[in-house]
Formats: sequence, C-alpha cells, structure tokens
Amino acid sequence: MPIPSCRLPDSGAGLLGSSPTMELDMTPMRNLILMMCVTGLASFALSQDTTPRRITAADAKNHIGETAIVCGKVVGTSLPKYGIAGRGKPVSFYLDQPEANPVFYFIAFGAQPGGPAEVIAAYQDKRVCVTGKIDTVPSGGPPFIMAADRSQIKTEAAGK
Repeated sequence: MPIPSCRLPDSGAGLLGSSPTMELDMTPMRNLILMMCVTGLASFALSQDTTPRRITAADAKNHIGETAIVCGKVVGTSLPKYGIAGRGKPVSFYLDQPEANPVFYFIAFGAQPGGPAEVIAAYQDKRVCVTGKIDTVPSGGPPFIMAADRSQIKTEAAGK
C-alpha cells in the first residue's frame, strides 16, 4: 500500500498564501522537547546530596555558616561548671591549637553513665573529623561546631 504524500501539486498558491508544498516545521516541537528534558535533568542534578567540604581547623574561620567536615588533632579540652538539663555537661574540644589561642573547637556531650570523662577519653589526643554547621559566638572568638549527636564525630588513623 503506498504511503500518502504531504506534497501538493505545483499548480499555484497553497493554503493561505503559503508555498505549494505542505511541509511541517518541527523546530518548535523539538525545542519544546529539548527544554523539557533539560529542565527534568537539571532538577534531578540539583536535588542530589553533596558531601560537605573537608577543611582544616585553621581554615574553618573562612567557612562560617557553611556545613563542612573540619579535621584536626584534639590538643585540649575544657569543661564548664554547669551542665545542660537532659544533656549533661558540654565538653569543648580544641583542635590543633590549645584553649589559650584556639583556631577551632567543637562541643560534645558525654554519655549519661560515663559523663564528661567518657567523652574526653574517647577523643583526647586523637585526630578527629567533625561534621556540622560552622558557627561563631556573636561577640567573636574562634569558630565551632555543636556536635549534639556523636555520629558527627569520627576518629581518624594517626597517619592521616
């Protein structure tokens, strides 16, 4: 069976003054399909989880407000006089520089039975990486991460 042709005879003007051939212009349809594909792929790409940037304790001051992984060696701790109801006493861990001249610190809480001694023993003199939002107190001072969940803190091998 022959396939019908979309061509009209060359015997004069075509429909509404167009050319005598009736060819369909598919350019707008192709552009529409292309735009839908690009939009769908872009939204998919932007929705992907990204791993936070890994930075040093000294570089944390340049990333206030960002979520990052800050790595360094715990060189000192401090323990306040009072605790927080339901959480216990927060322990500040200073990375790479001691409390006298700190460049970065993170705050963690000890498990209830062991309290602060347990959390200090877990991280003192070890290399750690802490993941979270880098913040600073309004009056200034070194940047810090509040590690409310201990899963935010990972110890590293000594050689890294």
